[in-house]
Order: sequence, then C-alpha cells, then structure tokens
Amino acid sequence: MKETLSQLVPVLRDKAAWADENRRLHDESIQALADAGIFKLRMPARYGGYEADTRTLVDVSIALGRADGALAWTVSTYWIASWIVGLFPDVAQDEVFTTPDVRVCGAVSPSGVVVPVEGGYVLNGSWHFVSGAWHANWQELATILLRPDEEPQPVIVAVPMSSLEIVDDWHTSGMSGSGSVTTVAKDVFIPATHIIPMEAAIRPNGVSELNADRPMWRSPTILAGSAATVGMLVGMAKAAYDAFMERIPGRPIRYTDYEHQAEAPITHIQVGTAYMKIEQAEYHAYHAAALVDAKAASGEPWTIAERARVRADEGWATKLAKEAVDLLASASGGSSIYRHEPIQRIVRDIQAISVHPMFSPDSNTETFGRVLCGLEPNTMFI
Repeated sequence: MKETLSQLVPVLRDKAAWADENRRLHDESIQALADAGIFKLRMPARYGGYEADTRTLVDVSIALGRADGALAWTVSTYWIASWIVGLFPDVAQDEVFTTPDVRVCGAVSPSGVVVPVEGGYVLNGSWHFVSGAWHANWQELATILLRPDEEPQPVIVAVPMSSLEIVDDWHTSGMSGSGSVTTVAKDVFIPATHIIPMEAAIRPNGVSELNADRPMWRSPTILAGSAATVGMLVGMAKAAYDAFMERIPGRPIRYTDYEHQAEAPITHIQVGTAYMKIEQAEYHAYHAAALVDAKAASGEPWTIAERARVRADEGWATKLAKEAVDLLASASGGSSIYRHEPIQRIVRDIQAISVHPMFSPDSNTETFGRVLCGLEPNTMFI
C-alpha cells in the first residue's frame, strides 16, 4: 500500500489546483483512486472490499491529505457512508456494493421527510454539504419518517444518485474541490429494504446479518467516522511543510539583511515549531485509531471516557495541524498568496475543516473535560 500511495500522491497533487478552480474532483483523480483500490477500504469483504482497520485509513488519509486536502476529505466521506451502508439489510447492500468501485456520498443531518406508501416509502427534501456527490453512485442520507398517529422518527435511507437532482451551489472559500453541493429528492420511491432507524446507525445496532459479527462494524458510528477523517489534517499540515521547504532555498526575508531565509534564527524557530506540532497532531490521529481498532477487535464495551477521548484526539489533531499550517503560511512571504502556490489553498482548506462541528478543538476538548470531571457529555455525537 505504501508503494501505491507514493505513486498516487503526485498524480493527485497535479490535479489539486484544477479541483479547487472547478469546485469538484477531476475525473482522472477519481479513476486513479479507483485503480489504487481506495474506494474498497470500507467495503464488505464479500463484495471484494478490504474491511480495512482504522490505522490503515489514517495512513491513507495522511497520504491523500498531503496531495490534496479537499480530495482526502471527500474520500473519507465516501468511507464513512459506505460503512453506514454496511449496517443496512443485506439485500440493500447487494444492490449498492455490486457496482465496481462504488462511491457512496452521505448527509447525516436530518432533512426532508419520507412517508410510507404501498411497498415502501416516498422521499422528498434537500440535503446540503454533500461532499463528492458529483462522482457518487449512491447517497445515504438522514431524514424524518412521518407516519399517521406516530411520533416522527429519524431514519437513514440509501438512494441511487440517478434518483436525485444536484444543485450546483458549492461556492466557498475553502474545501472547494470537495464539490459539497446540495442534493434534492422529489417523490423518490424508497424500497422498505433501503431504510433503517437512525438509532441503528448511531449506536451502531445495524440490521445486517452478514456484517453483524465483523469487527469493522463494532465501533460507534461517530468514532469510526472521527478516526477515519483525522489523518487528512496531518497530511495537509505535512503538505504545507513540504511547500514551505520547497520554496525556502535562496529566498530572502524582504526588508531585512537576510539574503537567505534559511539562515535566520526566526526561520529555525518557525520550522522547528511547525514540525513538532505536526508530529503531535500525528500522535493524536494514531492514538484515536489505535483505540478504535482495539475496541473493534476485542468487542469490549466503550466507556464514555474512551468515547470522549477519541473526539478529543480529533480536536487536538485539528488544532495542532492548523497551527502548524498557519505558522508556515505566515513565514512564507507575500508571494505565497498567488493562486499557483499550494500553501494558500492548504490554508483555506484547513480553515474550512477546522470550523466543521465534528473537528472543533474547543467543543471536543470541552466534552472530554466534562467527562473527566464526572459530568455527562454535552452531545449525542459520541
């Protein structure tokens, strides 16, 4: 896998600027990822998937983040959505996973409604921030099931992209290449086999018989997702470091007597500090993965403190990676703001990720601190 990734990264990096400009991934990048087997990492083995452990996902996402943060994010959302489909009835999985190199995008914030009809359900609504929708075959999405004389129930459904409309509304300052557009359902029929209670996914307590005893599906959904995405932040910080070190030879520090930036003590402090922050972020990424993998392998119940620690690891990896990127960007000089310079895109992308509620360092640290103090967590996303 390492050799494959070393060959893949330059190919993907070459298309990063195009993706940023065109607000979606390049078709050639998607094909390169498919050829490398990246989309199979969170697929059931019976369909040719690898059922990869979380450490492998961190390894891969670090490499992808080093190539293009928006691409790494999109791939990680495909992994999460594919994993959730693995909780669906096996007959639904037979339909989704028999497509070669299938890509499933996702939307986990409930929107729209689904109502029962003869033989299934009808779905209507719209979902925002759907990363990778342009190249997806299916979407898993959260919605509300409405039935006469019953309380509304949050559910998750699996829908082929051919049944949905895409609204090209992704105009953002960061993560532009992820193509996180809006999708719309208008009277879309949903078979009874393609819907599960949201509780079945969050716990998880899936209805799949064939995946029930597979270690990959023993993890709480939010923690499996956290550990699967955290590596890309480390990769983005490493990419910023690479970009800085590539530009430094021969560069002066303007308006000073330093003809070579590499000779200035301030540069030594900046580079050394950034490097250590990146290593610390990497520690938190692998610590989260190790805990998720150990629990999945043993089948032991999770404590609340362990759950909160994975979220805290995610938050601290975000904090440290962003601090490293910001430090390197501030030391890169005025010419670094040109669009052809990779570091300006990395700055925008990591800023966009850092404000995502799942990555928030402050919120995740607060939740962990509450648990350490003997209080209940202040979120259901744990």
